[in-house]
Amino acid sequence: MYGFGQLIQILKKSPKKIVFTEGSDPRILEAASRLLASNFLHPILVGDTDEIFSAAEESGFNIRGAEIIDPKKFDRMDEMIELFCEIRKSKGVTPEQAKEILAQGNYFGTMLVKMGIADALLGGATYSTADTVRPALQLIKTKPGNSIVSSVFIMVRPSATGDNEVLAMADCAINIKPTEDELVEIAGEAAECAKIFGVDPKVAFLSYSTLGSGAGEDVDKMRNAAAKCREKYPDLPIEGEIQFDAAVSPRVARTKCPNSEVAGHANTFIFPDINAGNIGYKIAQRLGNFDAYGPILLGLNAPINDLSRGCNPSEVYSMAIITAALA
Repeated sequence: MYGFGQLIQILKKSPKKIVFTEGSDPRILEAASRLLASNFLHPILVGDTDEIFSAAEESGFNIRGAEIIDPKKFDRMDEMIELFCEIRKSKGVTPEQAKEILAQGNYFGTMLVKMGIADALLGGATYSTADTVRPALQLIKTKPGNSIVSSVFIMVRPSATGDNEVLAMADCAINIKPTEDELVEIAGEAAECAKIFGVDPKVAFLSYSTLGSGAGEDVDKMRNAAAKCREKYPDLPIEGEIQFDAAVSPRVARTKCPNSEVAGHANTFIFPDINAGNIGYKIAQRLGNFDAYGPILLGLNAPINDLSRGCNPSEVYSMAIITAALA
């Protein structure tokens, strides 16, 4: 596993700017003060300057040196409005409507990324996931060749020896019932993201069946998705459809699929739907003592990530590093 130390070393070689859409939130301010004490990640706080400094003072956080951008006083607002109208011209957005929309921190922050003023964005401390994803989809859009935005959780189980156990789980947060082709895209993106964390991905398409032991529509979907994924990514070790026990237990794998290079050693798990994914990662988190980092959004043209509204300052700091490393 790449620890945060290694991600920080990557960022030190190429420091990034990250925009926080909720600049006056105390959790954001605490994370920003930690980042400002370093030299690898430069925070941009969106909001009213006086309000942000007042909130920082009240909470006792030193944010001297932070870049604060107030949408009401932004000196390139005319340029931003013009670009916004150009991007949204198919919707007939007028400059007046654009100005109103860009008064919102989530849209304004996303446009800072679009304009190259920031490299990445982290939002969602007070916004819903939809309010973070919607501007990203409308303005940043998906990467060429991608049809969807998906997500992955990086699950880390700390070890006393420092050799942490790291897994990737997708999609646990965005796509409710992905199709076979969407599952292929999710798997490819999740595997690439896993590599950033030092994981050599071995991908398991999870099911209640292992290689034909069960039958049904959901089994067929995972089997077909695994086959399509093997075709698209011939160098990626992939198994499926496969039950979770066969995916992670070498003993079970010897019985259920003895000739598989993935079975018993899987570390990148593709769930059939959001129900299974959300339940699965939370079981690992609550009963398996894994730390869950995410959801990390995949498939966008720039790194934009969503915080949980229940996040703490440490999670904001960690997600800022992860988001910037994706840039």
